[in-house]
Amino acid sequence: MGLNTFGHLFRITTFGESHGAGIGVVIDGCPSGLPLDEEFIQQELDRRKPGQSRIVTQRKESDSCIIQSGVFEGVTTGSPISMYIPNEDQKSADYEHIAHVFRPSHADYTWSAKYGTRDYRGGGRSSARETAARVAAGAIAKLLLNKHKISISAYVSQVGEISIPSDWNGSLETIEENAVRCPHPVTAENMERLILDVRKAGDTIGGKVSCVIQGCPPGLGQPVFGKLQADLAAAMMGINAAKGFEYGSGFEAIKMRGSQHNDAFYTENGLVKTRTNFSGGIQGGISNGMPITFHVAFKPVATIMQEQLTVDDSGQEAIAKGKGRHDPCVVPRAVPIVEAMAALVIADHILLMRSDKLSL
Repeated sequence: MGLNTFGHLFRITTFGESHGAGIGVVIDGCPSGLPLDEEFIQQELDRRKPGQSRIVTQRKESDSCIIQSGVFEGVTTGSPISMYIPNEDQKSADYEHIAHVFRPSHADYTWSAKYGTRDYRGGGRSSARETAARVAAGAIAKLLLNKHKISISAYVSQVGEISIPSDWNGSLETIEENAVRCPHPVTAENMERLILDVRKAGDTIGGKVSCVIQGCPPGLGQPVFGKLQADLAAAMMGINAAKGFEYGSGFEAIKMRGSQHNDAFYTENGLVKTRTNFSGGIQGGISNGMPITFHVAFKPVATIMQEQLTVDDSGQEAIAKGKGRHDPCVVPRAVPIVEAMAALVIADHILLMRSDKLSL
């Protein structure tokens, strides 16, 4: 992995800034012969784009994706795939008031300290706008995983103190039927109401995105430094505003005894399975064939419409107050980003597994 590159064999490099000409991604290592469904790629981008509901930022971007290379007659060629998404609705003037002010809990100060300069327009490279490039790449990874009958479904499971009932075991097919992307309708209504109340107060709120990966074969991941959960954690913690990652039983495991937590094996139709899944589909850093489950915690968006004490780039006390268009809660739009990053990790490990043993 590099400064702007993610992955080992299925590798992506993203580029561009929030208020620049556009953003994009180069995918290297995608096998040739993969039919590329451009309509599906655009659908994935539409799930992430701003302005799609009243509970997200009202920046208007079509996020239209232009495939510039690596595809011929609708099929991947094996050469690098370049994808470009023009920026259409930048309002850089909204950020002129913080050109010399460090916004609390943003990357303003740390970026300036590291590079000696910063693009204050919407956060520049550190803006969540960059994640559109990841979603575009993740859509191609999903198309590859479809060939292996692997599916990925993420959803909002918590906003603030409101969460899906712990005993709920319903369908994930309704995720896209509400603006919050929560599959539990009553909880979704309560979440949306909370987000709107928070927005009216000029504030923001955090939440949790949960994800289930179905159909992974046993054997993905490495036993030491390339553990599957470690790569998933790196992928998720690389998403803007992510604050925590847990898989399987996660932090709840500390309350259990080994006799409760161990997943007992059994055989069904010639396949080894486990009766419980506290391991979250991963044991010893390697997938065991059960569904892979994990959760990602997201902080409240740092830009709030309230005055906050801070300092400027000369070290003098200053006041920072957000203006313009911002998300009051990031998790509804984080759902497709979580899915995309998970798809990139699993696609990478599918390709890596081909080199793990010699099959004659």
